[in-house]
Amino acid sequence: MSPTRGTAASVAPPPPDRPDRPRGGRFGALAGWAQRHRWAALLLWVAVLAAVTLGSQAAGSAYKNDFSLPGTDSQAATDLFKKHGSAQAGDSVEIVFKDGAGIDGRRAAVEKMLAEVEGLASVADVRSPYADASAVSEDGTIGYATVTLDGKAEAVPKEDVTAIIDTAEGAEADGLQVELGGDAVRGAEDKGSPTAELAGILAAVIILGLLFGSVVAAAVPLVTALFAVGAALGLITLASHVFTVADFTPPITMLVGLGVGVDYALLIFYRYRHELTDGADPAAATRTALDAAGRTVFFAGCTVIIALLGLVALGLGSLQGVALALALTVLTTMAASLVLLPALLAFFGTRIQRHVLKHAARAAARGKVEGSRWRSLAAAVQRRPLPSLMVAVLSLLALSAPALGMRLGFADAGNDPVTSTSRQAYDLLAEGFGTGFNGPLVVLAQGDEAAGRAVQAGLAKAEGVAAASPAMPSEDGALSTVIVFPETAPQDAGTTELVHHLRDDVAPGLERDTGAEILVGGATAASQDFAETVSQRLPLFVAVVVGLSSLLLMLVFRSVLIPLKAALLNLLSISAALGAMTLVFQEGWFGVQPGPIEAFLPVLIFAIVFGLSMDYEVFLISRIHEEWERTKDHSLAVREGLATTGKVITAAGAIMIVVFGAFMLSADRMLQQFGLGLAVAILVDALVIRCLIVPAAMQLLGRWAWWLPAPLARRLPKVALERPAGS
Repeated sequence: MSPTRGTAASVAPPPPDRPDRPRGGRFGALAGWAQRHRWAALLLWVAVLAAVTLGSQAAGSAYKNDFSLPGTDSQAATDLFKKHGSAQAGDSVEIVFKDGAGIDGRRAAVEKMLAEVEGLASVADVRSPYADASAVSEDGTIGYATVTLDGKAEAVPKEDVTAIIDTAEGAEADGLQVELGGDAVRGAEDKGSPTAELAGILAAVIILGLLFGSVVAAAVPLVTALFAVGAALGLITLASHVFTVADFTPPITMLVGLGVGVDYALLIFYRYRHELTDGADPAAATRTALDAAGRTVFFAGCTVIIALLGLVALGLGSLQGVALALALTVLTTMAASLVLLPALLAFFGTRIQRHVLKHAARAAARGKVEGSRWRSLAAAVQRRPLPSLMVAVLSLLALSAPALGMRLGFADAGNDPVTSTSRQAYDLLAEGFGTGFNGPLVVLAQGDEAAGRAVQAGLAKAEGVAAASPAMPSEDGALSTVIVFPETAPQDAGTTELVHHLRDDVAPGLERDTGAEILVGGATAASQDFAETVSQRLPLFVAVVVGLSSLLLMLVFRSVLIPLKAALLNLLSISAALGAMTLVFQEGWFGVQPGPIEAFLPVLIFAIVFGLSMDYEVFLISRIHEEWERTKDHSLAVREGLATTGKVITAAGAIMIVVFGAFMLSADRMLQQFGLGLAVAILVDALVIRCLIVPAAMQLLGRWAWWLPAPLARRLPKVALERPAGS
């Protein structure tokens, strides 16, 4: 076993001293062009970045959240509200007042402020607490005004909501507390500075610096990623004018793009570094690195894009825009890694070469062989593959178990920071009117006013209902709206059960008695419908993503068991991440406010993690496959595969973990959940799965790992990451 083989670093052709070294391919030719035209390549990227940045700033963003769910009761209710001119067609803002001496003494100031609010943009109607006795608590100290907006919360401009907030808070005085609640208010509140993004960049710089020991070497992958992310953000802003792109997409794009961009650039740069230590000049090292690791990056990027576009199969508008944005980001990072990175290496290649050779000489003088520890780990796993496999798998299954009790939904104001006005309003309403007041159900009765009154009376008697408002007729009198207040908080399981009870048990009887058509809608019911829709469509989504990705792996590795193993292990890492999310955010570990898991996060995390896990799978298995093709010694191939990729996989994983973990610094609960899920998944994948389970499983499979039935082998086209000699 030679030291040279121990330092190989990628899914790539053999080093220069091997006679079977393949000739350059298309990615090598692309690298050669970028080297020869380094200034043109760099200026091209600068021009693209400048053009999309200036264009996006000039055009502005048109982000919009689309949580419509055709075919559900909540969506049907919303559509009928709009059709018949009901005030409930638009979302509302609650202005909550509290005065220990009673709010009656503040009537003049409050009504003056409400008159000002009624004249603001996006306000359709204002209902004073003094015009509705039910809007004042029994002790008279807490009351609320309902400001009906002229559209759904996600469609109302944030500056209009901010104007409502500022006007209302202007009425605060000694003894009078004024707070505002509602989805529109939550969306308009300041989410803080971009701490997560800055922390992610800083962490990536530190890890790259420790890995390469050189500022220039560390900067090259990071600069490549920043160029790609900058261009992607500009393109997504422009795309928001054409597609439905949610307003929470930019921070997700920023950190996912940064993690993936550094990851891809690192895989190529690590191969480049290895070529330099083998004696290649910088130009040849660049071409070889792109022709080898560049192929892996291209294939891995395609799997990520396929996984993301699998979200389209869910048919959820809000997720389709996010999927398209992230797929565009991954595509941009691939392009930067394959074009911009070789141009940068052409500029700094000589300087990097001096540092790499100097570092290699010092390591050789100390007798240090790169990859020796990983080779020892692989050998230890190979000696006891079954116990290693069982311990690792059982540990991950234990971590995954809490995900079986995962409750999907949406965080409400009760999960907001206690200092926010939305949380203060939530607490005041619960104090004055009961916990269920913050999650009202909007029941629509399509019929005359008499039918509306009968429906209201029936709903008020239903089990689990604390109160039901008087029936409010629409402008044309064709339907009535009843606001139903549950006895339980919005996120309680009892509220979910109440929605089903009203729809399945109460509504059919009232429809028979009154002749009215009844629909249960509102934000609380819509959140439940969204969560249930995601759960119903999840199997199709998983089948599409796993099926297409497995087919690609089968084409590349000419194996049936490799794709099956990869799919199962990727699902295991994702389930472990969901289990960790459940423990922390649903069960309230580490002092976190308990609540549901955001309904769209499991599928979004699945798409991203499944694609990224394939990166490491392809990188490791390709190196094992290369050694297998060269030696036909399966045990040796497994050891060398881990020895030559273990360091770069853990380094890439570490960057991903700290970048995604930076989401935890965000004030947004959804981003916190997203960051924890991705960080845990990558940690499990890079360390436990790639470094323990995969070597153990490959050792147990032996030669069967590369089995492909002959009839299937004849029909499948050949797609290889490593080209045979002489090709």
